Amino acid sequence: MILLVEDDQRSALALQRGLEQEGFQVDVAFDGETGLHLGLEKTYDILLLDVMLPGLDGFTFLAELRAKGTETPVIFLTARDALPDRLRGLGLGGGDYLVKPFAFSELVLRIRNLLQRQGAAPERGWTIADLSLDPTRRKVYRGGQRLDLTAQEYALLELLARNAGHTVTRMRIAETLWDLAYDGDPNLVDAAVRRLRRKVDDPFAEKLIHTHRSVGYRMEARHE
Repeated sequence: MILLVEDDQRSALALQRGLEQEGFQVDVAFDGETGLHLGLEKTYDILLLDVMLPGLDGFTFLAELRAKGTETPVIFLTARDALPDRLRGLGLGGGDYLVKPFAFSELVLRIRNLLQRQGAAPERGWTIADLSLDPTRRKVYRGGQRLDLTAQEYALLELLARNAGHTVTRMRIAETLWDLAYDGDPNLVDAAVRRLRRKVDDPFAEKLIHTHRSVGYRMEARHE
């Protein structure tokens, strides 16, 4: 369970939607005082905390949370990337510090890494036909062969595998690989999928990544 405290409602709701699509449960607060109340009232695995909040800023929020004995790990999300700010946040017990703007896939990776360090149960993997993904070790195998993927290729493959049997839109892919506010050339998404297909599909007879024309891409085994 994740608590997201972010005063930009559009960004907060986009993050909530994306994280829930990744399998997380997310509560949202749009100001520090509401977030602090939730943080003390409920048990969370991770807090995602903006620094520049109205009323109660992120640093004060965390200091009060720690003073009450709550040790929930925190990832700061902030545009303040000066070293003193980073040191202050980490010194208060923040587990990580992510500077805006950031790629959504990087946030997901940091959440999983922090959960793993906290001893959370390892996430199950996915198997589609003869393709298998191990999200804990970030390893991919097809037909018994390990595939050598870049970080971006892995993020794209995991997104498709998590949604196997369902079409993932180009916008959703762009938000995951680049930025939640991405509004660029859709050909970049197509190029990323082509690179992934060269490794995942081209060497094998059965193709797993399929195009949904004008919409996006879908991963599934099709027995024809």
